Amino acid sequence: MAIWWIGPLVWMVPELAIRGEARFEPTEAEAQVPERFRLEAATFWFDLKLRRSEPRFRVWTVRFPSPIETPDEANNTVYGEYFEPTGDPGPRGRPAVVVLHILGADFALARYYAVRLADQGVAALFMKLPYYGERRPPGKRFLSADLTRTVAAMRQGVCDVRRAVAWLGSRPGNDPDRLGVTGISLGGIVSATAAAVDPRIERACLLLAGGGLAEILWEMPEGAVYRALWIASGRTLADLERLTAPFDPLTYASGLRGKRVLMMAGKVDEVIPPRATVALWEAAGRPELVWFDCGHYSAVGYLLPALRRAVAFLASGQRD
Repeated sequence: MAIWWIGPLVWMVPELAIRGEARFEPTEAEAQVPERFRLEAATFWFDLKLRRSEPRFRVWTVRFPSPIETPDEANNTVYGEYFEPTGDPGPRGRPAVVVLHILGADFALARYYAVRLADQGVAALFMKLPYYGERRPPGKRFLSADLTRTVAAMRQGVCDVRRAVAWLGSRPGNDPDRLGVTGISLGGIVSATAAAVDPRIERACLLLAGGGLAEILWEMPEGAVYRALWIASGRTLADLERLTAPFDPLTYASGLRGKRVLMMAGKVDEVIPPRATVALWEAAGRPELVWFDCGHYSAVGYLLPALRRAVAFLASGQRD
């Protein structure tokens, strides 16, 4: 078992700040993007601040405006951390991916994943989803009793990933033909939708993810209190299905066919049931699927082999 310890290797550096502009330019395939996720051409600002340098990569904080405006001003700026490899990117450039976090906002896990990617020469942008971290106004969360706002946040998250991917493709040394997205649990679900609808994304690694949002929300342990409130309001599972279908990975999974996709899941997952993973896998054209003998929370015991496999997949190959 390999154990990495990066603390002693960190060198603090004077803060370097960069203010710049990037552009989202739709490809010819934008007309095929579902309307709710479609973005117009736009130039947007971004800020970078160098936080630390390590032997194989630099870490920058990054922020840029979300392409979706909500009534919550704090939520309308996207925050992330860019793990930029320092090695020679080669003549074609290096692969680059957006890394998304879990529902419980364990940012340390997403950062660890990004470190592993950058250490192997993959540029990684850990991006915070709507209503997380600096984006969270007091008293509001991504998952709450206001499920209408929750599914709207799903849409915003997908659109934020689309802008983030365009930003990654514009960064020096990155290969615009090897852009991807990856995430665990909630991050995997958002990744699946983003990869399915965005023409730029050619690869996705989905960990502990699945389709069928209504049933996942209905049955997941963390959703029990919201399910009770939903039922008390006189609404049903069918009502929840109608609300979530426009934001469900299953709705768009056919867009994953022909892309490079790796899925990893737990055989006894109590949050993302195996049938939800299988449903997404089937709809996506049966890409590579790796099963681990674990549940959702016990998957931590398989973290190192899973991330080794994920990093190797995201670091590999050119577009066919």
